[in-house]
Amino acid sequence: MSKKAAMKTSEREMSYRRRDNRKITKNDDFELLDIVDLVIERRVLEPVQALTKAQGFYIKAILDNIITFGIGPAGTGKSYVAAGLAADMLREKKIDRIILTRPGVEAGEKFGFIPGELEEKYAPYIEPFRDILNERLGRSQVDYLIKHKRICAMPLAFMRGRTFKNCWAILDEAQNTTPGQMKLFLTRIGDNCKVIIDGDLEQKDIPAQSGLADAVNRLKHTKKVGIVEFTVEDIVRSGIVKEIIRAYSI
Repeated sequence: MSKKAAMKTSEREMSYRRRDNRKITKNDDFELLDIVDLVIERRVLEPVQALTKAQGFYIKAILDNIITFGIGPAGTGKSYVAAGLAADMLREKKIDRIILTRPGVEAGEKFGFIPGELEEKYAPYIEPFRDILNERLGRSQVDYLIKHKRICAMPLAFMRGRTFKNCWAILDEAQNTTPGQMKLFLTRIGDNCKVIIDGDLEQKDIPAQSGLADAVNRLKHTKKVGIVEFTVEDIVRSGIVKEIIRAYSI
């Protein structure tokens, strides 16, 4: 057999072999997470590693608590750490779902300024999470998991009456929530649920009181609640971002 033919056979077998190395048949009932990714999407990734001391505190706080607040400037890895850990938990089947949400306010704009149906309007708000999840799980798996509601993105307004069970729920850009919205989100917590809330109080785009600041003040002495504060020195995105944040802090 030629090397080219052997390579094609190997790739074909890899695409249809479970992680326990048992081949499957067309009639097998399986989940995509049981199948080895296609070669072009395969990622051999170590667990999420802290790049700064603050990220290390953040990872420990998330793993040790039910509710974790990550507060600080852009570029410190708050969203990456939260979504990366959640993706790893989903891949390892320690949770059933990831729930993602952000307030429908960004740089002074609201959903009404964006054309299209609700899902189209909300898509730009959760796109940063897609990039992280694609990196950790592979694009095809992420598409599959979204289709089957294993990764679920929804506006805060649609959460009334829901209960978060066997999942991680991530609220991004939380500085733009109102106290009422934050209370609504926090009271969804059910069994085997972790909630991660991140935001930058210096980038609040709403005139009202921030639900993030209010919640931190109310819950700072509550058991199983972790609060991690990031500073400009914790920025890992790029050196220029540090300088930009410093310039706007004057």
